[in-house]
Amino acid sequence: MLNPEYLFSFLIASTVIAVAPGPSNAFLMAQTFTNGRAAGMQSALGFALGGVIHTIFAVVGLSALLKASEAAYTTVQYLGAAYLAYLGIITIKDTLGQAQLACEDKPHVSTKKPKNVMLQAMMTEVLNPKVALFFIAFIPQFVDSNLATSTTMQLAMFGLLYPILAFPIDCMYIYGGDKIAGYFRQHPAAPIWIDRISGLIFIALAVNLLR
Repeated sequence: MLNPEYLFSFLIASTVIAVAPGPSNAFLMAQTFTNGRAAGMQSALGFALGGVIHTIFAVVGLSALLKASEAAYTTVQYLGAAYLAYLGIITIKDTLGQAQLACEDKPHVSTKKPKNVMLQAMMTEVLNPKVALFFIAFIPQFVDSNLATSTTMQLAMFGLLYPILAFPIDCMYIYGGDKIAGYFRQHPAAPIWIDRISGLIFIALAVNLLR
């Protein structure tokens, strides 16, 4: 159903892109540092769902609309940046009332439960117009018009393959991030600073989205 040569090239290129550090990896690490491995896994699932939604958008032509309309692109871009900035501000704000806990003798263990992490990751992915452009610029390169399989079907298959391939790579980032964060969580003041750094990462991602 897919050209084997094109499929192999797609898998290689997609692996390189997924492994390379980027905004999604930073988001995963921030959530893992702040809320633990479970939140990181929810984020990875959210990004995968976002990839599925972008595939649907690309197939039905909504992503092409974003590319053609500067106003639509800018609107989505600012919405995505505002959402990331909001997540960053909320994350930092939550640490302000916890500062005095750093003075306790026992290590501070956060009792807050992450809320809607999967939805946050999915919305971050969906509201990133750069991801939409990635799907309509990168994936069509591997479509073979000479095959019996329709172009639409090939786009859908390649689009769905990418989040499936990226998910286990995201899990590797989560595992490594959780190991690193585990050490810092043993020190009383560390969780607060981890949360603050994570909040700054979200804000930095918002700024990066506007570039």
